[in-house]
Amino acid sequence: MIRAASAVLVAGVPALAFAQGTVFPTKPVRMVIHIGPGSSMDIVGRVLGQKLNELWGQPLVVDNRAGAGGTIGMDVVAKAPADGHTLLFGAASMAIAPSYFKKLPFDALRDFEPITQITSRYNLLVVPAGSPLQSVKDVIAMAKSKPGAVSYGSGGGTGSSDHLAGEYFGLLAGVQLLHVPYKSGPQAVTDLIGGQLSVYMGGVPVSLPMVKSGKLRPLGVSSVKRIAQLPEVPPIAEAGVPGFEIIFWSGLFAPRGTPPAIVAKVSGDVSRIVKSPETRERFAGLGADAEGTTPDAFRTYFRADVEKWAKVVKAAKISAD
Repeated sequence: MIRAASAVLVAGVPALAFAQGTVFPTKPVRMVIHIGPGSSMDIVGRVLGQKLNELWGQPLVVDNRAGAGGTIGMDVVAKAPADGHTLLFGAASMAIAPSYFKKLPFDALRDFEPITQITSRYNLLVVPAGSPLQSVKDVIAMAKSKPGAVSYGSGGGTGSSDHLAGEYFGLLAGVQLLHVPYKSGPQAVTDLIGGQLSVYMGGVPVSLPMVKSGKLRPLGVSSVKRIAQLPEVPPIAEAGVPGFEIIFWSGLFAPRGTPPAIVAKVSGDVSRIVKSPETRERFAGLGADAEGTTPDAFRTYFRADVEKWAKVVKAAKISAD
């Protein structure tokens, strides 16, 4: 019994030393972002990647894997070695996928280890500067008079958070909007400015530069309160769709089976970066609130979001199949 106990003790020494942060990372780290370059999520991910690159002293390579509502990138990480050197920079579309896609090559709740929630951010409903639509109520009125005539683009494509934001808007407003999928928010904004879309409701960072330059007109935000970047823009809930509120998050995940010591190490490092005044200010400029939660807290939050979007998908009677 003494020999057995000693063996356990000795075996635990490397794990203890590892948990103290003396080993990871030992080689370049790949961070998969499941949406195209230039999106609000991609911008936040690259800010974090740069900071981790400096902290870890190992190259951190951003790998954009867009398409299929983000499930292509998710699948890449789900099948990656569980050693912490492949991470997933994920967003709310991860919580949407389980109910929207009936057949997935992975289980969003089972096949990933939540590490930390990085940000919370809101969506901005915008129209081209020359659009006749002057308010949220105008959008609703046009959609009611001409069902399907009001088109909206989604960065991330079908099943993405932007897509479901539009479905949720239509559900609560009692109207039908025409969804047009794109691989990234900037692509949708380009077509919006070019007149190929009626409205866009994506992340604040994507639309904000075009709003400031006068090319887009903001009609409402998905938060329940006005945001600092655009204090003159009302919440959509106040502007014509009572009860409408959407908070989109970003967070870091690892493949299932990644050692708890690695998860704890990455979570601690990322949380310190996210909570630093410099990063908080940078994220605020991108229209996102910094979080930096523990793995357990993020796991609980993620499960709750999966349940929320399952109800929206069911009520809207939509699916990828």
